[in-house]
Amino acid sequence: MSSILRKKLDKLKIVLSLSVMAIAKKIANQIAKLPQDKTFGYADLSISPEEYVTVAKALERLQKKGVIKKLSKGIFYKPKMTVFGELKPNEEEILKSYLFENGKRIAYITGISLYNQLRLTTQVPAMYKIASAEKRIYINRGRIRAQPVKSYAPVTDKNYRILGFLDALKDLNNIPDVNKRSAVLVLLSYLEKLTSKELGQYIKYALLYPPRVRALLGALLEKLDSKIDLKGLKNSLNPLTTYNYDLRDTVLTTKQNWNIT
Repeated sequence: MSSILRKKLDKLKIVLSLSVMAIAKKIANQIAKLPQDKTFGYADLSISPEEYVTVAKALERLQKKGVIKKLSKGIFYKPKMTVFGELKPNEEEILKSYLFENGKRIAYITGISLYNQLRLTTQVPAMYKIASAEKRIYINRGRIRAQPVKSYAPVTDKNYRILGFLDALKDLNNIPDVNKRSAVLVLLSYLEKLTSKELGQYIKYALLYPPRVRALLGALLEKLDSKIDLKGLKNSLNPLTTYNYDLRDTVLTTKQNWNIT
């Protein structure tokens, strides 16, 4: 190899090394600006396709230093340390890449995990349930496992909490370790924080759910003595049908007006 060629190769190595260092620094700066206990992937970093391999190595080095941790393939987070130890991302963050598509929400977490958040049960599920109208979402990635549930309406950022609440009314009889007396108080407490306009949206979506959901929502809203019009819910129900929720020993004194036992 001639000395001229060797010098050119040495210069090329220096240029490549500087380029790798520049990309690594760029990635480190971007990650430093990200909030703790939030998940991120390659799509959240400003990188070009040709930088992908270099970025992967940079992320690997940051993992070894403990700056970031890997949640699943291509998904990372910055650990947040508290006096009780490391605080991991919440369930919404962990499953974010499955709940959104092209920046648009298409799914939400339901089932026992959601009912635990609503304080209806202390049970913690081994498997998540993900509701979506557009696709069936299965997950089996190490500790992250989920099975699909069909939602009663297309999911958006504006309605997913409504759909989750109505799911709880639908599944109330099947929520493990649920205390019906406490559950009614929790549900009433949740609804009383909402405006009349928001409650109108709950009624709108409840009409897409089974009759027992409409009946229970009606009884809860009537108990709150809200000024909202409940005729739509009432007229959607068969007056001869009864709905067994076993709510006799609760504060829901309006249940008989909605044929609830």
